[in-house]
Amino acid sequence: MNSKYKFETKTIHAGISPDPTTGAIMTPIYQTSTFVQSAPGDHKGYEYSRTQNPTRTPLQKNIAALENAKHGLVFASGMAATDAIIKLLMPGDEVICTNDLYGGTYRIFTKIFENYGLKFHFIKMENVQDVLKYITPKTKMLWIETPTNPMLNVVDIAGAALIAKKHQLKLVVDNTFASPYLQNPMNLGADMVLHSVTKYMGGHSDVVMGAIALNDDETAERLAFIQNSCGAVPGPMDCFLVLRGIKTLHLRMQRHCENGRAIAEFLASHPKVNKVFWPGFPSHPNHDIAKSQMRDFGGMMSFTLKDDCIENAKKLLSATKLFSLAESLGGVESLIGHPASMTHASIPRTEREKAGVSDSLIRLSVGIENIHDLIDDLNFALKIC
Repeated sequence: MNSKYKFETKTIHAGISPDPTTGAIMTPIYQTSTFVQSAPGDHKGYEYSRTQNPTRTPLQKNIAALENAKHGLVFASGMAATDAIIKLLMPGDEVICTNDLYGGTYRIFTKIFENYGLKFHFIKMENVQDVLKYITPKTKMLWIETPTNPMLNVVDIAGAALIAKKHQLKLVVDNTFASPYLQNPMNLGADMVLHSVTKYMGGHSDVVMGAIALNDDETAERLAFIQNSCGAVPGPMDCFLVLRGIKTLHLRMQRHCENGRAIAEFLASHPKVNKVFWPGFPSHPNHDIAKSQMRDFGGMMSFTLKDDCIENAKKLLSATKLFSLAESLGGVESLIGHPASMTHASIPRTEREKAGVSDSLIRLSVGIENIHDLIDDLNFALKIC
């Protein structure tokens, strides 16, 4: 789609055309495993749905357009997309990663890929120059989340890109927490952008999917080969649901940001709350970087209680009514979670604590409900904890 169009227009139109056979404005769900050929090798662009599917194709184009990238690929989950990227590497290669990252990412790196001769360094990247201490001739990739999960640390993407380019490394940015509405890492020099599409892009807690966006033709071809060969592809119904979800991404993200700011300010002023981790506060260590690379600060945050008591944290987690206690994030409904026992349980406690993930840390995914109802819900839970 012509790049002159603004983000809001691209969410609805990029990569999407009316169905040529019926004129249907919504992309049909091509619920088929195979496609009839006129003669061997003579087909209409589709042979088998693991390789390509006409519901998946528009979604891949749409995601590429939203990230201002040339290529987009979707996978059966965010972890499947992560798996595909790491399969670009060879035994002996090394990856430098943020130490505060999603527990599933840590798990696949350490429990799966280290068995195949890859090495991962998990380091603090709030000062991106710290990366330089770990670069060796074996280093092939920088892997960053920003904002990070769950401490909402911010990493300087442009600074990381300069380092990656100088040392001929691939820079991968997990953009799940921000979504392409708030942040476009490709514009700042990233080589690949990763999404758990399950979260903000799908937006309705009804689908599991991952995506990669990139510009390099050769790498895109290699990833497409992995996508087809390994087979971790989403079905057409899931692709349809995400196409539908993305159409309101800009509207949802506006409300997520509005509600997120109000909840962060409420928590920061509450007498029982010790600290709120949210990049929108001027006191956030990398607030200026967040302002420079994000359009707003999103609806994700974490906080601790002043008594730092795990039992009181558990009481709060079980007392909310609108903030549902559940894993995941980025849906229209508000969620509350306990990283140490839920999303980050696969990270050893000593490693979690190094990143600041204490046993009493609480993470919020602020939804798009009425803000007064959400504040009342948290206020009630805080009173009884």
